[in-house]
Amino acid sequence: MPDDRPIGLHSLQPAPGSRKARKRVGRGEGSGTGKTAGRGQKGAGARSGDKQRSNFEGGQMPIHMRMRKLRGPHMKKSMPFEPFRTHTQPVNLKDLEARFDKGADVTLDVLAGRGLATRKGVPVKVLAKGELSKPLTVHAHAFSASAREAIEAAGGTCVVEA
Repeated sequence: MPDDRPIGLHSLQPAPGSRKARKRVGRGEGSGTGKTAGRGQKGAGARSGDKQRSNFEGGQMPIHMRMRKLRGPHMKKSMPFEPFRTHTQPVNLKDLEARFDKGADVTLDVLAGRGLATRKGVPVKVLAKGELSKPLTVHAHAFSASAREAIEAAGGTCVVEA
């Protein structure tokens, strides 16, 4: 484009070589895409009107059929996918023993800071796996009965958060 012409919407064009003409299939053998026009020999894919479904996985069992089914009258509401799903995140006594000093105030924020109970918005439950030998003030949403006994036996207290 000569430099003396004014640039405007009427004179805009793409850079040379940046646009490529579309491949014109079925235009003779010499073109490289003649005869079957890139569709291969016979079969549904060679016919007009063939539609490959967007969820088709090449004959592999599709994901919507591989997924597990839910029982009950109201499907999603009736039963969780995993029969043993818990809706709390566990914190064990052995983890409290390893990460906190005697007399520490173990709040939910402190637990997250020490790498325990890091999932936001999921209630924390203290479980009795392991031993506890030091008095701690433990804040959590729930305590197992044996964990509560162990904490109180070590001289600590359990505070239930709302």
